[in-house]
Amino acid sequence: MKPAKSTITVLKQVVELIPGYEVSKLAREHGVDKRSRSFTPWSHVVALVHSQLAHSLSLNDLCDDLRNHSGALSTLRRAVPPSRNGLSHANRNRNADMAEGLFWSTLRHLQNQAPSFGMGRRYVGFPKRFRRVINVMDSTTIKLVANCMDWAKHRRRKAAAKCHMRLDLQTFLPRFALVKPANTHDATEAPELCADIRAGEVAVFDKAYINLAHLHSLDQRGVFWVTRSRDNMACEIVGQHTAPGGRILLDAVVHLTGVKSRCAYPNAFRLIVAELDVDGKPTVMSFITNNFEWAPSSICALYKGRWGVEVFFKQIKQTLQLADFLGHSQEAIRWQIWTALLTYVLLRFIAFRAQWKRSFARLLTVLRSVLWNRLDMHSVLRCCGTAPDPPPLRTSPGQAYLPGFAP
Repeated sequence: MKPAKSTITVLKQVVELIPGYEVSKLAREHGVDKRSRSFTPWSHVVALVHSQLAHSLSLNDLCDDLRNHSGALSTLRRAVPPSRNGLSHANRNRNADMAEGLFWSTLRHLQNQAPSFGMGRRYVGFPKRFRRVINVMDSTTIKLVANCMDWAKHRRRKAAAKCHMRLDLQTFLPRFALVKPANTHDATEAPELCADIRAGEVAVFDKAYINLAHLHSLDQRGVFWVTRSRDNMACEIVGQHTAPGGRILLDAVVHLTGVKSRCAYPNAFRLIVAELDVDGKPTVMSFITNNFEWAPSSICALYKGRWGVEVFFKQIKQTLQLADFLGHSQEAIRWQIWTALLTYVLLRFIAFRAQWKRSFARLLTVLRSVLWNRLDMHSVLRCCGTAPDPPPLRTSPGQAYLPGFAP
């Protein structure tokens, strides 16, 4: 079965999911249109989205590719290929807040077009008995070059940017993101990450985000939170919540005993100690939460679902190759990170409309190979989606035995 022909390229079918009026509106709001002459803000967005789809390794790689396909590129709402210096100047001097605004406006636009977008294939680790919105939070460090990026230095010889992410575990789509230098502790960013979480929703994060005053604020707002307990947490048991049994070693009601800690969080909360399997080995882990209704096994399942944000970061950093940066300035890094998130959402929407059942990595591989071809994108995915994924290869052969001599 061959994919159906089309009058427009696959790249055009991808980028036209971005509402064009939003690009021009955001360019005016952030003053980007005043800094552009021949290389328009729309051309800038198209170039960076193409760099993520095609895994461009450098400015020359990206600019040469776009220049060689300038005819097909002009059909993408009159986009123009940039020069190397022109693209470098745009990444360095144009306000990256435009890219951030474009990401959120495009996400809202796609969700308005298809209200069920993201609901079809939830994260496999989503606790099935929960009907609430589950927000999982974590950060990923993006290593940079210290001698080129003084703005991102957080060690004497190291530089890095950090992307703090709040992910809706049910739709597997971002609900909040914060990109900044990696010179602050995660706990200082927790209030901003959880600012718009509504009452009744669940917030799950690791112990790096523990801020007792912030946890008390979430409790006062009616938000349920689940996290790991710190090793040096000073607390006293004031009552037993449920009797231990099975792999649940302790389920108790506790109060903090430190003067400053008790002042920051005066209420009682639950401490759950359970034995879980980590990499096939039994490991004892401690969890704390402000919810007194759920079973202790549900609390453990909620924290286990936090691994979904790590899967998300893997798709962004490894599959979309958010490691080969096209500039050294803070604005250039932010442009590329927000464009990578935008590309991720576009690919997720394409997979949703095409009812793609394979992996995200295979989706990107299929589309990357036909970006400049005039093919119907959905027919390409239907053709490539029929064959199953190949079996994993073994790095070393298994032990062979003669018949009757196997142990």
